[in-house]
Amino acid sequence: MAMQSRSSHPVLSHTDSMAAGCTDAALLVGRILLGSLFLTAGWGKFTNPAGALGYFKGLQVPSPEIWAWAIPSIELVIAFMLIFGLATRYAAVLSFVFLLLATAIAHRYWGYPPAQQFAQYVQFTKNVGLMSGSVLLFVTGGGRLSVDERLK
Repeated sequence: MAMQSRSSHPVLSHTDSMAAGCTDAALLVGRILLGSLFLTAGWGKFTNPAGALGYFKGLQVPSPEIWAWAIPSIELVIAFMLIFGLATRYAAVLSFVFLLLATAIAHRYWGYPPAQQFAQYVQFTKNVGLMSGSVLLFVTGGGRLSVDERLK
């Protein structure tokens, strides 16, 4: 994917041309970094099912036994799709929706006790930042270094 290297200011043109030259590598790194967050979260829940169940019970979600297996499965599917660039735009939409729901359910910092509010606020804003990465991947796609490109 070629990016335009013209900038609004001559001093910025060098950076713009550098970005245009490494677009596919940058998309690969971004996909791996975003996917690794889903990978570690999903794997952590799979390897500690009692902890995941306790977490979902604490959130008072209906049928926590189901969610304790469904959520890590979804996280691992998202991770796989993002890291390998497989159906990247669909993965981006799925990750955005997942993060939106997870943020709304688990990180409503204003409802936590004062001692926990800052940590939950950090989790809330982290998820908002991750959603922005999902939006960017939706727009750009996986790049040339992706399974999507190989399947064309």
